Amino acid sequence: MTEQNAYQRAGVDIKAGEKAVALMKDAVADTYTPRVLDGIGGFGAAFSLGSGYQNPVLVSGADGVGTKLLLAIAANKHDTIGQDLVAMVANDILAQGAKPAFMLDYLAVDKMRPEVVAEIVTGVAKAAKASGMALIGGESAELPGLYAPNHFDLAAFAVGIAEQDQLLKPENVTAGDVLIGLPSSGIHSNGYSLVRQVLGIETADDFKNLSVDEQNVLMTPTALYAETVWPLVEKGLVQSMAHITGGGITENLPRAYTSNLSAHIIWGSWPILPIFNQLQVAGQLSIEDMLLTFNNGLGMILVVKLENRDAVMTQLKANSQAAYVIGEITADQGPE
Repeated sequence: MTEQNAYQRAGVDIKAGEKAVALMKDAVADTYTPRVLDGIGGFGAAFSLGSGYQNPVLVSGADGVGTKLLLAIAANKHDTIGQDLVAMVANDILAQGAKPAFMLDYLAVDKMRPEVVAEIVTGVAKAAKASGMALIGGESAELPGLYAPNHFDLAAFAVGIAEQDQLLKPENVTAGDVLIGLPSSGIHSNGYSLVRQVLGIETADDFKNLSVDEQNVLMTPTALYAETVWPLVEKGLVQSMAHITGGGITENLPRAYTSNLSAHIIWGSWPILPIFNQLQVAGQLSIEDMLLTFNNGLGMILVVKLENRDAVMTQLKANSQAAYVIGEITADQGPE
């Protein structure tokens, strides 16, 4: 029998942690670009901005996955939850008009299971690469006693780069600008506390008792928009943008324009996935609750000039990104 050291007897297995790093190392390294100067294994990571910028601005974001993690744990499915994590930070950075550049992840577990940890981080790495980001570092912590058996938490910090005059700001928007909605892949990573309540998912068994199709719908990872939308930002075809997360369209879209303007949205101009209708009926939720909690089929909304509408729609189609003209910006008429 292998002799245990004091730390291992206390519940922390350093060797298991080393094995997890070895298993994920190739997937992480695959995200590196020439700008990564020092990556996994050091005390910190270095990233070169390069000399191609005139007045570079760093745009940062931090987020987690939320209680969707509980469904991943119940399903014992860990290969897609990393995309949810990446999307939450990459899409936020993109919405500011910055190109996602690099990120670091934080994974805390009750017990170091190398294969599970590697599967989670490999999923993070694949999504990071798809968003054009290098996963240049992070932390995997084994915290016995803090988490319930098989439970974990996942968070990320990411940085993007933009020219200062390239940043997307509410002040860029004027009346007459067009709203273009990009469809979500599903619920994404917001509102899962309400989802679990509405569908009666209190335990792992409750989740497993759902049909396979229902489980798959609830576990569908958040859409990544950087690859298809960044070229539009780079060409100056987008005035502003809203990432539709917690708070839904109601709270997120107004962040993309100034208070003297309003958004006129044509309901029905984009497809609403069946899961949202199912949640509304099952929970007897009001329209207000739906709009304040879920994305209702739109993951990102672009604000573009009318004269750029066709060019934007054509390029999105060329990049196999579905998009819908959903309304326009109008002058605010004030309270009725």
